[in-house]
Amino acid sequence: VHQAIEEGNCCFGTIDTWLLFKLTKGRVHATDYSNASSTGMFDSYQMCWSGFLSSLVSLPLSIFPQVQNTGHNFGSIDPSIFGVSIPIMSVMADQQAAMFGECCFDVGDVKITMGTGTFMDINTGVKPHTSLAGLYPLVGWKIGSDVVYLAEGNAADTGTAIKWAQELELFSDVTETSDMAYSVSDSDGVCFVPSFSGLQAPLNDPRACASLMGLKPSTTKSHLVRAILESVAFRNKQLYETMLRETHIPITQIRVDGGVSSNDFVTQLTADLFGRKLVRPQHLEMSSLGAAFVAGLAVGFWTTREELKKLQNADKVFLPKGAAKRGTARPSQEYIPVLQSWERALRRSMNCMQATEI
Repeated sequence: VHQAIEEGNCCFGTIDTWLLFKLTKGRVHATDYSNASSTGMFDSYQMCWSGFLSSLVSLPLSIFPQVQNTGHNFGSIDPSIFGVSIPIMSVMADQQAAMFGECCFDVGDVKITMGTGTFMDINTGVKPHTSLAGLYPLVGWKIGSDVVYLAEGNAADTGTAIKWAQELELFSDVTETSDMAYSVSDSDGVCFVPSFSGLQAPLNDPRACASLMGLKPSTTKSHLVRAILESVAFRNKQLYETMLRETHIPITQIRVDGGVSSNDFVTQLTADLFGRKLVRPQHLEMSSLGAAFVAGLAVGFWTTREELKKLQNADKVFLPKGAAKRGTARPSQEYIPVLQSWERALRRSMNCMQATEI
């Protein structure tokens, strides 16, 4: 790397930077503020690459991409690729784009993307949130002079845990899992800890191990599936409570997306545990939609964000048990003993030795 730097042949960037570089045949080496802030090498408070971090790894700031607005003109795709020159009007990071696609434009708006992992983001407005529990301060987007910040918490093994259960042949089709979970009244005391990649906020234990506890002769496949799905909702509950406790921002709306959000059991249980209404859109892949929204605004296809809100179509609204029409209720008390048992299992799974250390 140092030799490449000396030869002037080294560029640092994220995948979008590489795509821009290739699509423009090397004319553009850039990224946007949302992607830059996701690298961990960008100072979201000063809105610039971190000179401190670059000095730690001995990388000159000259090799970093130019950071531009999210809805900026990033140049044009070289005509030799598609036969015509196409302007690139939007570059945006994954979760921030999903937030924009969900039209979470106001302070207190929350979106939960449940895919391979879970990413819970809250719009914190014009100020980044400084967290003690591990929420990450991100630049949501910078359009013109307006900057919107997000605070993000994540759980790494949401879809991973469900895929693992499928590979164990607990079920053949993932669409079966919700019905399997509802087919039993509880998990029969089984607790699953979804920590194949450790535990993130608010526990922040990379050494935690995944585990199934409470197995007994009466345990069935349906009990195991229910325990796995419950663990996804329980991690959502942890992230949500951390967000409430740290940001002190009143929640205005909660929208869900991503493949796992199509599981009615997980989404309904999450609504019950939050005591809040959750809205699931008709189309679950919000990241590409958010990037398209930004590009459409940049070229004038849409003129206001209110127009984008009118394009939203809900697939299903999940009301917590006992909720009024406005969609709020006390968090479900029914699950308190189950949640407490799961938290005990969680503590037993923490600070485990990795196999390479044994």
